[in-house]
Amino acid sequence: MLAGCEGALSTLAPRGPEAEAIATLWWIMLAGSVAISLMVFALLGLAFRKNRRPLSDRFWTHGMGLGFSFSILSVLLAAAIITGDRLIARHQSATVRVEAIASQWQWRFVQPGPDGAPVETQGRLYIPAGVPVEVMIRTEDVIHSFWVPQLAGKLDAIPGHENRLRFEAPEPGVYQGRSAEFSGVGYADMLFEVLAYPPDDVPAQFTNRGETAPAAQAGEPDE
Repeated sequence: MLAGCEGALSTLAPRGPEAEAIATLWWIMLAGSVAISLMVFALLGLAFRKNRRPLSDRFWTHGMGLGFSFSILSVLLAAAIITGDRLIARHQSATVRVEAIASQWQWRFVQPGPDGAPVETQGRLYIPAGVPVEVMIRTEDVIHSFWVPQLAGKLDAIPGHENRLRFEAPEPGVYQGRSAEFSGVGYADMLFEVLAYPPDDVPAQFTNRGETAPAAQAGEPDE
């Protein structure tokens, strides 16, 4: 179980501010669920205790059933609202817009090239590091889902509708992504990469406008 906390597709190994906010909320929700579970086990132990002194109905219903549970759930709700507000506030600062176009079973991306003209690539999205990015997500056929766990949460690509996801890669590097929605027999190979490059050092393979990047392969990042 601990091995699942690391790796390129782990939401618990965030490398971007949006992913860090989501991971923090996950840990808070885990702590709350553990607290409520311990309460249930404690009450279950009291129920089977021999020669136990009966507890009042007020203790069971008001103290443990309502008071304790309501306190935990209130903390979780407050954490979720605060996290959502932080993400919305960051979303207003997106400065680069790119397109992610899904189809069975590949991802195509349209992003500004070094000279500002749009460049289309397949299997790899190029973004400047340290710059908030807005991804316009759409599909040409069935429902897919755009997901880069280390940078942001997932968002569906829905037929006839365009969704937008905003995130930032604070450091240069290669971030693994995939579709998180089953879409047919080729779904397992629907992988892609997000390559964040230093704004003053554009990758050579991206400077050739119109050249299609090679399809991403899991476990073989190309930095």
